[in-house]
Amino acid sequence: MEALVTPGLVISLIVVAVGVFVIAKGLVIIRQSEVMVIERLGSFNRVLESGINIIIPFIEKPRPISMIRYMRMGDEYHPVTTDEVRIDRRETVMDFPGQPVVTTDNVTVKINGALYYQIIDPRRAVYEVANMSQAVEVLAKTTLRSVVGKMELDKLFESRSEVNNAIQAEMEDAASKWGVKLTRVEVQDISMPEEVEEAMRLQMAAERKRRATVTEAEG
Repeated sequence: MEALVTPGLVISLIVVAVGVFVIAKGLVIIRQSEVMVIERLGSFNRVLESGINIIIPFIEKPRPISMIRYMRMGDEYHPVTTDEVRIDRRETVMDFPGQPVVTTDNVTVKINGALYYQIIDPRRAVYEVANMSQAVEVLAKTTLRSVVGKMELDKLFESRSEVNNAIQAEMEDAASKWGVKLTRVEVQDISMPEEVEEAMRLQMAAERKRRATVTEAEG
């Protein structure tokens, strides 16, 4: 008994193989809290939600979003930009490196901040800004300089919560245009020049000595 390979059999096998390939390429599984922006022939078509989804291979494809993250290398943080097709809608924290800021009393301080945000409109996050995370970071830095630049050094240490609220309030309008919701902003570390720290220590020591003298005189 001879096995005959007919042209019809070959065509059938090719059709089956192409069908399996198309199904494999067109089947997209989106995890919980993730979405995917789909373009059809270069134009926005829809947003895929979590679960099993079907796309048309070669005609439809995901539109990536550029994200910037800081990777620690030794004692320094270096920005790394990646293009991601799966957009995470969970709250994300961006811990950007210290920024030099000049207060109203001409003291240069270095402030390290953390920004918490969430993508609520994936379409805007992809199409309204070239690099959403970088835009949010730059906006946070410029707003930080603007807010702190209106304060004196003593006031800065006394009212961190006011600084956080002011930065968040000034950023909300611009961030909402990019489909981003700011949940909170935190000023973490404030570093000063050594001579300023020494002057503050001397001032505090003199104040404690003055209070002790007054207490002793009253007693």
